[in-house]
Formats: sequence, structure tokens, C-alpha cells
Amino acid sequence: MSRKTIGIDDALHDYLLTVSLRESDIMRRLREATAALPEANMQLAPEQAQLLGFLVELTGARRCLEIGTFTGYSTLSVAASLPSDGTVVACDVSEPWTQIARGYWREAGVLEKIDLRLASAADTLRALISSGETGTFDFALIDADKENYRLYYEGCLELLRNGGLVAIDNVLWHRRVIDQSVSDNETTAIREFNIALQADNRVSLSLIPIGDGMTLARKRPT
Repeated sequence: MSRKTIGIDDALHDYLLTVSLRESDIMRRLREATAALPEANMQLAPEQAQLLGFLVELTGARRCLEIGTFTGYSTLSVAASLPSDGTVVACDVSEPWTQIARGYWREAGVLEKIDLRLASAADTLRALISSGETGTFDFALIDADKENYRLYYEGCLELLRNGGLVAIDNVLWHRRVIDQSVSDNETTAIREFNIALQADNRVSLSLIPIGDGMTLARKRPT
């Protein structure tokens, strides 16, 4: 038993991965290829990606929504965990990054499950809502530009069914959320989002100290 979450140093993190990570060869190669990019810090930790796949299986999700795809590591974990008729609507604005993703998705045999939308995520969310898809998604992941988290959250919540789950990454923001000397727009947006989410009675929630912090919010029946 412990009265608070333990700290994880490199040695304990290595042990965590050794005894729990079940990463396919394709996912490992994608993670390693992404690690060579200048923007490598944008990628989820492998234990986070595995958690997302686990949650998709646990909830029986068939329709998923991803805000922020990058090189497709989290997308691959989610798509691989879906049933054969499952789909992921993946939102990003970068052709080069998602071009990397497509190659690995194809190799993993999940390319047909992924509906990649290269456009503003806000525009894609509005388009999905306008086309009558409110309440039809089971699971969503938000991992994109922090200043628009509240906008993305509201769009995802509208698109989720009652009982649907949304995961929001980077909610601890490399500890900057507690550093009062930091007041840039992204940090301020994350702080305000976290406070608003804690008070949002439309969802049940839990903030998990995994990776850079991930909040899970389940849409309550209305």
C-alpha cells in the first residue's frame, strides 16, 4: 500500500516495461523511427499506447476518434485493438508525419480501419457533428495543440455516446502546470483546462500519472 503515487526513476521505468510491455515488432520500429525525429518528444510513451489499446478492448469500442496523430504510433495501438469492422478517424495537419504513419499502418494490416483527415481538427469535429455523427463514437484521444484542448474536448464529448471515454494527454505538461513562474499560452491553457474538467459534472474522471499525465473522462448518461 502507498498513500500517494510513487515516483518512477529510469530503473523502475525499465522494470515496468520489462514486466508489462507487449509491443509488436511493427510498433517498436515505428517508435524507434519516430525517436530519431526532431519532434520525438511529441510521441506517447509505449506504456501509454498500450493503455489506450487496453481501454479500447475494455470498452468494446468500435468507433474511435484521435485528435493529433503525429507519426501514427497511438493510432496503430488503437486500430490494432479494434474488431475487424472498427474504425479510427485520425485528425492531423501534417502530410510528412502522417506519410510515415501510413507505411506502418499498411504493414500492420490496419490501414483500412483508419480514416485519416488532413485538416484542422476543429473543422473535422464540426464536420462530423454537422453530418449527424453526434453520439456515435465510443472512444477519443486528444493529444494535439494545447491551446485548443477545451475546443477539442467539447467536440469529442458531443460525438461520444453515453458511457464513451475520452483520454487527454499531457495534462501534467512536464511539471510546468505547478510552476507559477511559467505563464506561456500552452501552459495556461492546460491549467485552465484541468480546472474546468475537474468541475465538469458531465463526466466521471481520473487523472493517471502515466507519461506526461493522462486524464480519462467517461461521458455520463444525460
